Amino acid sequence: MSGISQRGATVGLDDQQSRNERGSSLSAMFEVILTRRKRFGWRWQVCDCGGKIFADGFERSRPAAKYQGERALFFLLSQAHLNNRSAASSRD
Repeated sequence: MSGISQRGATVGLDDQQSRNERGSSLSAMFEVILTRRKRFGWRWQVCDCGGKIFADGFERSRPAAKYQGERALFFLLSQAHLNNRSAASSRD
């Protein structure tokens, strides 16, 4: 796996069944993929396990690409958590 690094994080698996009953499908796994590019540096992507890209970008160094990719993953997960909290409070 030269030039590729993957990291994953789970999202809300304890509430997965209730989400499926409501009809919304949320992927349970996201990953950050780093790819070496000639002359361009490093490309980062945040994808779900089905391959759908949620965020991507380019950086000159690998540490910068890793940081930006993980930052985008954290933002994605925090927004999903905040959306779930606001949906739960509006149902009460």
